[in-house]
Amino acid sequence: MKNLFVGNMSFQTTAADLRALFEPFGQLARVHVATDRETGKARGFGFVEMVNDAEAAKAIAALDGKDLGGRNLKVNEARPKSESGGGPRGPRSGPGGNSGGNRGSGGNRGGSGGGGRERFSNEDYREVARQPREPRW
Repeated sequence: MKNLFVGNMSFQTTAADLRALFEPFGQLARVHVATDRETGKARGFGFVEMVNDAEAAKAIAALDGKDLGGRNLKVNEARPKSESGGGPRGPRSGPGGNSGGNRGSGGNRGGSGGGGRERFSNEDYREVARQPREPRW
């Protein structure tokens, strides 16, 4: 069983369109078009799960670059979620650092990681006496 990624699709492409496109190449287990959670509109990519690996290879060879709805499809074997990142994408504050919207998740604390830049931790200051804070007024 092979899972194929189909990218650069027209936003009007439906699961039925994908099914009709891939069925001549072999038996399909599942067809999924990714949609936006809030609007329900297609996001321009989808996945087709084919039962036979040889048929999936034929489909990739025949359909990669094919015009569908005025756009050239990108068809290849889908990567597992862990390999492709899986997490939310967004701006990064630097090598290994936290972005502004990711502060509450713990981030990259401790002495390890950080892209070569060492981070401070509470362990570094356990033996040091605390300085009194000035009032904020």
